[in-house]
Amino acid sequence: MKRQGPAMRLTVFLGESDQWHHHPVYAEIVHRAHAAGLAGASVLRGVEGFGASSVVHTARLLSLSEDLPVVVVIVDEEEKIEAFLPQLDELITEGLVILDPVRVITYVGRSPEGA
Repeated sequence: MKRQGPAMRLTVFLGESDQWHHHPVYAEIVHRAHAAGLAGASVLRGVEGFGASSVVHTARLLSLSEDLPVVVVIVDEEEKIEAFLPQLDELITEGLVILDPVRVITYVGRSPEGA
C-alpha cells in the first residue's frame, strides 16, 4: 500500500567540521528532528564541494579532506518543518538552508522490525 501527498523538504548544507557544544552540527540537527517528532532525517556526506568561502573541499586531497560538505535532508508536513526552523537558528552559524515543496509517496505495509 502507498500513501501520497504534499510535504516540505528541508535541506541544510554544512561543513563536516561545524560544531555545536563540541558535537557535529549535523548530528545535533538529526537528534533535534527526532525529538521534535519529524518523519525522518538523513545525513549525506559529500565528496567535494565549496560554499561561501569559495574554498574547494575534496576527499581526493588528504590535506583538504577535513571539512567535507554535509547535507541534512528532512521531509515532513509543511507546518512541522516551519515549527522546526527556530532550532536551526540556534545551531547554524554558517551554512545554507533550502525549503521546497515536494510530493511524497510513502510505501507502507511492513512492520518497524522489517518483518
